[in-house]
Amino acid sequence: MGGVTPGRHLAGLRIAHLIECDGPGGAERVLVHLATRLQAAGAYNVAILPEHGEGWLARQLTGSGVAIEHFQLNRPVSPACARSLARVFRRHEIAVAHSHEFSMAVYGAWASWLAGVHHVITMHGSRYYAGRLQRRVAMRAAVALSSATVTVSESLAGHLCSDLHLSPDRISVVANGVDHREPDGVTLRDELRLSPHDRLLVAVGNLYPVKGHRYLIEALARLAPRHPGLHLAISGRGELEDSLRSQARALGVGDRVHLLGLRADVPAILAAADVFVHPSVSEALPLALLEAMFAGRPIVASDVGEIAVALGHGQAGLLVEPEVPAALAAALERILTDPVLADSLATCARSRAEDEYDVQHMVARYVSLYRRTPAGPRSDRTELEFGAARPLW
Repeated sequence: MGGVTPGRHLAGLRIAHLIECDGPGGAERVLVHLATRLQAAGAYNVAILPEHGEGWLARQLTGSGVAIEHFQLNRPVSPACARSLARVFRRHEIAVAHSHEFSMAVYGAWASWLAGVHHVITMHGSRYYAGRLQRRVAMRAAVALSSATVTVSESLAGHLCSDLHLSPDRISVVANGVDHREPDGVTLRDELRLSPHDRLLVAVGNLYPVKGHRYLIEALARLAPRHPGLHLAISGRGELEDSLRSQARALGVGDRVHLLGLRADVPAILAAADVFVHPSVSEALPLALLEAMFAGRPIVASDVGEIAVALGHGQAGLLVEPEVPAALAAALERILTDPVLADSLATCARSRAEDEYDVQHMVARYVSLYRRTPAGPRSDRTELEFGAARPLW
C-alpha cells in the first residue's frame, strides 16, 4: 500500500485526535505519528489532550502545525466534558474525530453525536472497559455511534467482539507503525562502561508488572554463571523501579542490571543491543518490538497478543511462554551461543518491519478508513439516542 507523503493531497480533511493520557506511551506515540504525517500531507489536525497532563505529547507536536486543545474530565460521568468537546469540534470545523482508548472512545463518540461529525475509535490494548458492566455498556454505545472501530491486532479485535457481543465485521484491524530513523550515535555501551567482550540485553518498556521485567531479571540470573559478561539495560520508568533493583541485588546481578529511566534515544539504545527482549505478560502490538525489528536486532519475546504475527511465528524472533523465566533464559542462550541464528533472525526481523510496519503503511490505512466515511457532517443523529445509553462507569 502506498504511503502518505508530504504535500497537499489531503487538503480539506479536518481531523481531531483525542486521548486521555499524554505521557510517553504507545498509544500517544501512534497519535503523534498519525497527526504529524497527516499534517504534512495537507490535512488539518487538532490534538485534544488532558488539561493537567504531563505535557509530553504536546511537546512532541511542537512545530508540526498540529493545533492543541485541552479538555477536563473531573468525574466519571460528565455531560459538561462531552459538550465542551463538541464545541471544540464545531470551532475547528472537524469532519472526523479519532479517539484512542476507552474514556475518549466514549466521550469522543458522545461529543461527535452532539456535534454531528463522524467518529473513529482505536483500541490499543487496554481492556479496562471489560471490568464492569457499566463500562461495557458505555463502550458498546460508543461503538454503535461511531463510523469505525479499530484495534491494533487481531487478538484484541477478538476480545472486543467477545466482550461486547459484537459482530466481527464491526471491527477493523490497523497494525501499528513506527517512524524508524537511524541513530546519530551509539554511546550506551560506553555509558555503561562495558568492555568489547561484554554482551548486552535490552528491553524497552515502562516499569509496570504487565511488562514482565521481573521474569527477565530472573532469566539473567540463570544465565549469569555461564555468561559472566552479560548485562541487561531497561529503558523506561515506573512504579517497579525500586523492587526491580532489589530483585537484581537479591539474585546477585545488581551490577549487571541497568535501569535507564525514560530515554529519548531509543534507536541508539536498540543499536547497542546484542539481543532485544520483550518479556511482557500481555500486549497487543508493542511499538518497542517494531522498533527493535527495524533496528535489525535478534529478538526474544513473549508469545502474547500479535507478537507472534509480527515475528512471523518464530522466523523473525524466538517466542517464549510468558512468565516462565526458564524458557526466557533458554531462548536467550540459543541466540547468545549461535551467531548464525542471531543474524538470521535479525535480518528477517528488519525485512518484515520494512514490509509491514513502516509508519507510512499505518497512516495510509487510516486515511483509507477516513475516506470510507461519508463526506460532510453526520445526518443520522437519530440512529441511536445516546441519552438512552449514557456511560455510567
